[in-house]
Amino acid sequence: MFVLHAHLVFVTKYRRRIFTKRVLSDLRDIFEKVCHDFGAILVECEGEKDHVHLLVNYPPKVSIAKLVNSLKGVSSRMIRKKNHPSITKYLWGGALWSPSYFSGSCGGAPISIVRQYIEQQNAPN
Repeated sequence: MFVLHAHLVFVTKYRRRIFTKRVLSDLRDIFEKVCHDFGAILVECEGEKDHVHLLVNYPPKVSIAKLVNSLKGVSSRMIRKKNHPSITKYLWGGALWSPSYFSGSCGGAPISIVRQYIEQQNAPN
């Protein structure tokens, strides 16, 4: 089966430094479920205090914009329901993520290199 590879980066609203290891772990679980619903596979997910990097394999029939919209929307709703103190203290309203995102095709670089780059993100304590 032919799949496409995308490197995605999502940044928190106001670039707030709100992610802990626990929050990132919860986000990874949410991202995996959303990817599964689209027939995609979350290969890697790492982040720092104010952003996350995802490496996703997805079928060509899936619109990357729709996948990103779902990943950001569902994760924002679900992570807020968990009431993590680092998030409720610094973010108000309904948004977890900045409205923008980065999406890059990984067709030119070996997938192992992209995966290594994402794995090396400095995860918070």
